Amino acid sequence: MRQFGRRSILFDLLRLPIRYASSMPPPTTTRTYAPAYTDAAKHLTPLSTSTWGSWLPGYTKVHATDTGDPYGQAAWSSMWLRADLHNYTTTGLYSTTVSPTPVPSSDLVLPPSDYFPPTDCYNFPDDFVFGVAGSAAQIEGAVGLEGRSPSLLEKLVPDSEPKDYVTNENYFLYKQDIKRMAAMGVEYYSFSIPWTRILPFVLPGTPVNKQAIDHYDDLIDTVLKAGMKPIVTMLHFDSPLMFIAADNMTRHPDIGYNNAGYQNSTFVDAFVNYGKIILAHYAEKVPIWVTFNEPLLYAFNFQGVDNVVHAHAQIYHFYHDIMEGTGKIGIKFNDNFGVPKDPHNASHLQAANRFQEMQLGFFANPIFLGKQYPESVLKTMPGARPLNRTELEYINGTSDFFGIDPYTATVVSPADEGIESCTKNHSASNSLFPYCVNQETKNTFGWNIGYRSASYVYITPTYFREYLFYLWNTFKTPVFVSEFGFPVYGEATKELSDQLFDSPRSVYYASFMQEILKSIYEDGVHVMGALAWSFMDNWEFGDYSAQFGLQKVRSLWLGLLVFAIAAMAFLGSSKQSVFWLILSQVNRTTQQRFYKKSFFDLVDFVKTRQRYN
Repeated sequence: MRQFGRRSILFDLLRLPIRYASSMPPPTTTRTYAPAYTDAAKHLTPLSTSTWGSWLPGYTKVHATDTGDPYGQAAWSSMWLRADLHNYTTTGLYSTTVSPTPVPSSDLVLPPSDYFPPTDCYNFPDDFVFGVAGSAAQIEGAVGLEGRSPSLLEKLVPDSEPKDYVTNENYFLYKQDIKRMAAMGVEYYSFSIPWTRILPFVLPGTPVNKQAIDHYDDLIDTVLKAGMKPIVTMLHFDSPLMFIAADNMTRHPDIGYNNAGYQNSTFVDAFVNYGKIILAHYAEKVPIWVTFNEPLLYAFNFQGVDNVVHAHAQIYHFYHDIMEGTGKIGIKFNDNFGVPKDPHNASHLQAANRFQEMQLGFFANPIFLGKQYPESVLKTMPGARPLNRTELEYINGTSDFFGIDPYTATVVSPADEGIESCTKNHSASNSLFPYCVNQETKNTFGWNIGYRSASYVYITPTYFREYLFYLWNTFKTPVFVSEFGFPVYGEATKELSDQLFDSPRSVYYASFMQEILKSIYEDGVHVMGALAWSFMDNWEFGDYSAQFGLQKVRSLWLGLLVFAIAAMAFLGSSKQSVFWLILSQVNRTTQQRFYKKSFFDLVDFVKTRQRYN
């Protein structure tokens, strides 16, 4: 009987209630943040609207005959013809918006919990912004459809790597994607609107794409009807191709990684015009706006940064001063927070400070503090010039939050030849310019700074907390963790069930979120919110194997990846390159989404620490 009793207890434990994700409740009220378009439009120059067709695979010439219209179908098609896309040979599964279907309750069962859960006793503030993020170029696809014109990203990655032509087809599947997020209990959805969809001809005075306006109007309404709130980014790397001359595409940048044309003499006026148009159309319904995503990475040179700072300030003043918007608008930056390799070495501290000045102070000094560009920038960057007093007064205080994408830390020490000597070498051969510091991922004792991912990200929560403290006390503005995420090492090569049980990603999110709570309650930092990147696996600029997603997207490409690795051993070098070229052009062929364990774990972490639950 005693043995039977123990077995009964065991079976009782196995019959614990099944837990399900709690979906967002339908909205009961409607809040507005700016005038409706009918009133906001008075702040715009008169606009014309139009529609265009699609640039389909296999097109090699312009078929339209309206050659006399500078903004007609022929002119639009000519932009795609000049873009000269290679391997533009595939289309997706869909060509129209797909109606959503209910998420089966069986898909919403919480997975087994981890053995060592966080033990904090803090709750998130009532106004804490929690959500997930994605960007148009990485999930939408449909790049040549419904009037969109070419962006930089169609040309950026080598032709041997996957392009952004199809990706996850979110352009047609957005209703289902939003339903899946809402079913998980996500409150905020952050996405971007492509400039080249809204204004195919980009510049002020050119027609607005009515199909695009209607599309994002419906997307925003779908978010709101699902009980969620939208966050909109105006530019997430997909700068119009027209700003980048062909000979600049591969030129070595003075700063950042790529050339998005920010330095172009027409960029500021064009971006401000575009920003005003989407604010006038959508600001009534959108509580949070981001002007630029991680602008340093695509700034190219000093003028590119300077133009971004001025364009951002103009948009801020238009939203708050002219439209009298009551939501929030800001800018967000990349920065793998630099920590000194030897914190007891003064030169390492100097190197870390310089790293932060070049990464953040370049933008943040004038925007958040009304201060001049850092001295390190003015002395190092070719063509640098200081802002005058009028500029500083206009730019100062033009962000309602300090948006930061702090995926990981980087260990910083001075350049081997010394910082000053390094700054004098502006040539492309100097890989450390303009920072002139060493960046690595091992500490002074040779240990990795954290558990490694499939890319540059390491799990570094304690550094993250120090970084939040630094940002709040330096820039005196609420900190918004606008992206953070973790691509599990080797995830793309695993069986589906193993990909979905992504415990390292759960550890990453739980540790970072726990440090946010400590930062709020123990360090006095105002953390406005946090957005997980990304709500599903997506196109990582030529790569599908570095999976950041909280959902798996089934694709033939990743299914063939395991086969490819095995096949490489049996192919000669010449055949290997051909094999990879063919493989890289295969698109995501089923587009089926699967929730990963980390999605449940992250949402559960937040929901159990909200006072109103």
